[in-house]
Amino acid sequence: MAQVFKPSANHLARLSLLAFVIIPGGLVGAGIAVSRSPWNTNVNVPLNQPVPFSHEHHVNELGIDCRYCHKTVENSPYAGMPSTHTCMSCHSQVWTNSPLLKPVRDSYKTGVPLVWNRVTSLPDFVYFDHSIHVRKGIGCDVCHGQVNHMNITFKAKTFFMAWCLKCHRDPAKFIRPKNQVFNLEYRYPPDQSTLGKELMIRYHVHQNGLTDCSVCHR
Repeated sequence: MAQVFKPSANHLARLSLLAFVIIPGGLVGAGIAVSRSPWNTNVNVPLNQPVPFSHEHHVNELGIDCRYCHKTVENSPYAGMPSTHTCMSCHSQVWTNSPLLKPVRDSYKTGVPLVWNRVTSLPDFVYFDHSIHVRKGIGCDVCHGQVNHMNITFKAKTFFMAWCLKCHRDPAKFIRPKNQVFNLEYRYPPDQSTLGKELMIRYHVHQNGLTDCSVCHR
């Protein structure tokens, strides 16, 4: 009986089996790379605002505390965005004719609030409470990065669930004294492991329940 397939068919068969493994794996890898890239996460991508607000200038150079603009961060799930009146408490006296601040002055005159573009947003199925994190000694920069060095604010962390769980599984690595929560230049000491465990006891941080689904998904 004549040979149906040429010897080269063996090579093609091996290549096709190899491609059957490599191509799906490559597609999965490419999908993961895209989902974790700035194109999808917006990490390190500056976001334009109605007014070019510089945290570098206001925080580092002028020494304004986070809570001056984000007034509800200590007692509400939401940190709050600065109102026009908050901006005008200073800018009714300084930079009063700056073209950059015209949207602020217009908002103040018309009573129409400025619409700030959210740098960080979470899916509707995720619950996050700023106040509880502040009360338990988690600093602003843990989640938001060193905002005090940002001229135009950008998202510093991915906020993937795996990233959040790193803290929830071992909060002792991230907790700090409450009087340092709003210190964006805080550096963890060499004995953080010991200090963190002490602070967990002092601030009543119960690690056992922190990874329960209901903590973040309600």
